[in-house]
Amino acid sequence: MADEMPDCVNPQSQYGMTYCASVDYEDADNDLNALWPSIVAAAKANDEYVAEQVEGTDVPTTLEALRTAQRAWIKFRDAQCEYEAYEVFGGTAQPMVGSLCLARLTRERIEVLSQGLYSR
Repeated sequence: MADEMPDCVNPQSQYGMTYCASVDYEDADNDLNALWPSIVAAAKANDEYVAEQVEGTDVPTTLEALRTAQRAWIKFRDAQCEYEAYEVFGGTAQPMVGSLCLARLTRERIEVLSQGLYSR
């Protein structure tokens, strides 16, 4: 049946592997997006502590620093994964390698952000 979704437990074709890698990245991205409000709340809570110290200076608030870091991380993640996918440039595995990288780096980012969130 043409509408059947690939088995992501044990994909047997390049199409299946690419599809499952894409789903894996989507899951990781959803996990990061679900965590984000807690990360922002922690940054805002920290800003209550540092507000007096940064007021009237060029020093960013915790929230501003977080947003700057996240924007830079997204650019890094995307560029790094594009680079890694070039290992199989032009091949049918290129999109899969890119998605695997996106998922891996997104999970690493979740770990980093989670450590900062709960260490306070």
